[in-house]
Amino acid sequence: MAMNIELENHKLEKRLCREVGRAIVDYNMIEEGDRVMVCVSGGKDSYGLLDILMKLQQRAPVNFELIAVNLDQKQPGFPEHVLPEYLGKLGVKFHIENQDTYSIVKRVIPEGKTLCSLCSRLRRGILYRVADELGATKIALGHHRDDMLQTLLLNMFFGAKLKGMPAKLVSDDGKHVVIRPLAYVPEKDLTRWADIRQFPIIPCTLCGSQENLQRKQVGNLLREWEKKYPGRVENMASALQNVVPSHLMDRALFPFETLRASGVPDDNGDKAFDDEALPAQSPEPFVAGNPAQARAVIPIAATEAS
Repeated sequence: MAMNIELENHKLEKRLCREVGRAIVDYNMIEEGDRVMVCVSGGKDSYGLLDILMKLQQRAPVNFELIAVNLDQKQPGFPEHVLPEYLGKLGVKFHIENQDTYSIVKRVIPEGKTLCSLCSRLRRGILYRVADELGATKIALGHHRDDMLQTLLLNMFFGAKLKGMPAKLVSDDGKHVVIRPLAYVPEKDLTRWADIRQFPIIPCTLCGSQENLQRKQVGNLLREWEKKYPGRVENMASALQNVVPSHLMDRALFPFETLRASGVPDDNGDKAFDDEALPAQSPEPFVAGNPAQARAVIPIAATEAS
């Protein structure tokens, strides 16, 4: 029994390293000589991100540096000793930035209103400043695949935009490259990895304490879909990388106004609207790491972490 558990844990570690390594290769996230600032909040996702990046750092074909950064927002009861002790034991370079954004958010946002927007803006501005001070060339965030899908649905449902959360972007001020190496990783794998590694999780008393957030509701929706129709969430993730502008309605992406019949057959014509027979549920459960299934979800990188 113990050997089976150990084997499953090892398989999960290999899968996490492979998925993170593949995202890094696909989007050219980390390059020779990069100094990567890993934002560590005390939650399972950012702990997992740092853990996997440290493993990949030992076997990567390029040399890069990691520095973990935590923003202590002075939330009441925040155990400020936990992260320095943990990061110190890891032997990774780290920096703790102390800024009382908690008081600002609580003072500005009326009781009962969503705190995330202001909190996020304040935190982002501080982290960008810290990245400058530390000479970081990349800023790594712990958003995973499910976060990206939640953002897509939130923007559709509440923002009237077909907009997601990219794996790599340039900040609004044009000075920083932000990367999300967990882009291909499902949240359930990070949850299990956190249990295995026994990360010292620090709960958030700002955003994390609000139970009726739209993001949480959308997250519950995705989990329910996955439970009823295994593989559907993977298909949604695949859709983010298979966009057909001619079959949307954004005139800035496709020249609908000048579209004319050419007399040349087009595979993207109206037959693309024909109903396709989709099974009520996936005939074969999705298995991460299965190359045949993975090709339908995410492109296989030329090299994979072993």
